[in-house]
Amino acid sequence: MMDWSACSAVERDLERVSGAWVFRGTRVPVAALFENLEDGASVSDFLEWFLGVTDEQVRAVLDHSYER
Repeated sequence: MMDWSACSAVERDLERVSGAWVFRGTRVPVAALFENLEDGASVSDFLEWFLGVTDEQVRAVLDHSYER
């Protein structure tokens, strides 16, 4: 499991979304990004489908996961 604690684009609250890591300021799980990308969606698709998530947040999450 990825340690997201050093990524400022995400947050975790044990009382929201079952404690999943979500994009900061949203209820969109980080896992949703990777699931959609694996299913062939583009980053643009994801941003269109999950309003409230910013391009900067997605880039930060992808960068963080690449560095790990």
